[in-house]
Amino acid sequence: MSAKMQIDPHHARYQSKGAIITLQQLLVQRYAAKNLEYLAHTRSIAGISGLHLSKMRGRGIDFEEFRPYQAGDDIRLIDWRVTARTGRPFTKVFREERERPVIIAVDQTHNMYFGSQIAFKSVVAAQAAAVFCWLAIDNGDRVGGLVFSDIESNLVRPKRSRRSALHLLNQVFLYNQRLQHVTDPESQIPTDPDFRPGLAHALGKIRRITKPGSTLYVISDFVTLDDKALQYLNQLSRHNNVICCFIYDSLEETLPVPGIYSITDGSHKGALNTHSSKARMRYREQFHARSERLETELDRLQIRLIKMRTNQLVVEQIREWIAKNS
Repeated sequence: MSAKMQIDPHHARYQSKGAIITLQQLLVQRYAAKNLEYLAHTRSIAGISGLHLSKMRGRGIDFEEFRPYQAGDDIRLIDWRVTARTGRPFTKVFREERERPVIIAVDQTHNMYFGSQIAFKSVVAAQAAAVFCWLAIDNGDRVGGLVFSDIESNLVRPKRSRRSALHLLNQVFLYNQRLQHVTDPESQIPTDPDFRPGLAHALGKIRRITKPGSTLYVISDFVTLDDKALQYLNQLSRHNNVICCFIYDSLEETLPVPGIYSITDGSHKGALNTHSSKARMRYREQFHARSERLETELDRLQIRLIKMRTNQLVVEQIREWIAKNS
């Protein structure tokens, strides 16, 4: 953790900790979003406000008015009908479409119910979703999303209202709370016979509510990323700004120093032996291979990636990402 993250109590008070998150902690992220708002606006690209950092895709401008042609105007924007009627060259003026649907997909599967320091991955994902949600609302965008677990998902269609944001955050809260009661994920039976666990099914549902020009945040550990999920990401990224948030824990990246450690999944206990240097190296290489594959695939699709560790401040990690990608 950087020195800035250690000594910044203003940001630290927004950090959620532990294995579960409360609704109040999701609501307080609005103040965290306020701290990011100025930076997001000043570092936006092509005049797109908020965290719309990638180039405009799909429909992004609306016609505003005609005005007399001025030196330097794009001749392709001359309206020849108005020009012929008035006898003077007139050009079309467009304005940026400020209101953009923001879709937030939040992974709350049992793989996310893990953590070794500060907070579980599921908690960090929920907090990041809340920050993006409040940023969008403060920017005047329509907000919606999808929260998914191992057995079900809930789709919230985008609307430009605090009620829509609260509905989405309430679903994130409920799904997060249910994780603590899951003792055996494999024994769970989906209530919907058409439900298929994994990222691909979630992205397939997201496509139903995502219109061209939207901003899509996919917040997950991407353990279930497969060819079908990549296909959906490719389709979504063609006409939308897609940003993937990769949530991971330091213990997934590197095993602790040699020793024997007690571990639990909430109902069963076991021991982790990390004395073998070969095992530690193989473990580290497996994580790096998965991480590099994710980066390579997203880079190929021109999708931006935010990496978020569970033992660092969520707001600070988003802030650093904005600064690096502007």
